[in-house]
Amino acid sequence: MDWQQEAERRKEELLSELQELIAIPSVLSEDGNPDAPYGKEVRQALDWFLEKGDRAGFKVKNIANVAGHLETGEGPELLGILGHVDVVPAGDGWTKEPFGGEIADGKLFGRGAIDDKGPTIAAWMALNMVKDAGFEFKRRVRLIIGTDEESGFRCVERYFQTEEMPDIGFAPDADFPIINAEKGIADIKYTLGAAETGELLEFTSGERTNMVPDRAVARVALESGEIDAAFRKFCEMEKVSGDCTPNADGTVLTVYGKSAHAMEPDAGVNAGILLAKFLQDKVSGDGAEFVRFIAHYFSGDSRGRKLGLSFSDEASGDTTFNAGIMRFKAGERADVRVSMRYSVSCPFDDLVAGHRIDGVEMDILSNSRPHHVDAADPFIQTLQQAYEKQTGEPAELLAIGGGTYARVLDKGVAFGMLFPGEPDVAHQADEFVDIDNLVKATAIYAEAIYQLACK
Repeated sequence: MDWQQEAERRKEELLSELQELIAIPSVLSEDGNPDAPYGKEVRQALDWFLEKGDRAGFKVKNIANVAGHLETGEGPELLGILGHVDVVPAGDGWTKEPFGGEIADGKLFGRGAIDDKGPTIAAWMALNMVKDAGFEFKRRVRLIIGTDEESGFRCVERYFQTEEMPDIGFAPDADFPIINAEKGIADIKYTLGAAETGELLEFTSGERTNMVPDRAVARVALESGEIDAAFRKFCEMEKVSGDCTPNADGTVLTVYGKSAHAMEPDAGVNAGILLAKFLQDKVSGDGAEFVRFIAHYFSGDSRGRKLGLSFSDEASGDTTFNAGIMRFKAGERADVRVSMRYSVSCPFDDLVAGHRIDGVEMDILSNSRPHHVDAADPFIQTLQQAYEKQTGEPAELLAIGGGTYARVLDKGVAFGMLFPGEPDVAHQADEFVDIDNLVKATAIYAEAIYQLACK
């Protein structure tokens, strides 16, 4: 079967379905509705997939309105394909409509285009291609749809409380060729004292630990005339834009950075760190302690050297640290939440046990351990064969700092769909998927499904 030719034939359908899914602004919203635990738009995106599966003749199941699956085939063993329909907030700086699905210059734009609606649609189309070709399935294949991947994997944790664990599986939510090692991911919260002294009244930056914050805002009890010139000079030196606006309390300062995925903080420009760096010698008291903590430990250092937590290994590279959420409100709170992506051989417990900063409380809010599948496993070798057959390129094994659903599987890997050399625009403004590569990925997934479930 020529899967590339078949994917090309279905290209318009592929794009149309992706546009439909992108049009649903499925960003986390928790308002206590049991029918939509993560928000009505997230539930809408889940229902969209389940309805598609039902109409196409798949066995469909909704699990507690937080996940679902579409299954086809027969046999005692199960191949799982895990994608997610939730997306991070759009953020600032878009030149396209974030939920518009606009097509231009061979690309389809929209939040979720590459993370993870585009890859999930490619896998869905590939599964339909194999099913429609009439091959006999020797394994069941289950497309599992999650809705909370960007905020903690609660969806798949709930899913696997009651549902079958696949014998093998992949997540189309990262890079090609194959990612068989994923770093550990810890959510660390640093809490400082927050009394009412000092000129800093409020400081806000970031919404998610897995994103580099592209905006930071501070209210300070300083006249704008005192700091306007210095602020503008600072922004010019750091090559960012900013606003200095008088208000009833004094001045509101805003810095605009560049968002990026937390697995490589240096790919973005952290607005919160920059604003803290500017304020560190402009304010006093507890506000000064807060901004100096951020500036000292995170400015120019995404590898944890100043924290004393640096670690690297050959298998997965550097441990990274993203200060993703920064909050200060005089008299109420002063905390920084950090996404630590630690190397697969990192002795996390021992490293963290010796970590102390005077006057700062540290809490580990969550910790997802590293995940690894041996390169010699026949499952890995089959995926390599599928990739190489469709691309003509060697299927090298990779390690990443991102966390995919592969880590919740007993035997799972991340498999595409970002090709080698492609820019990674996940979590960034004007996120897009290259249309030719979307079609190519569909052919690769079809080949993989055929080899894993039908041969």
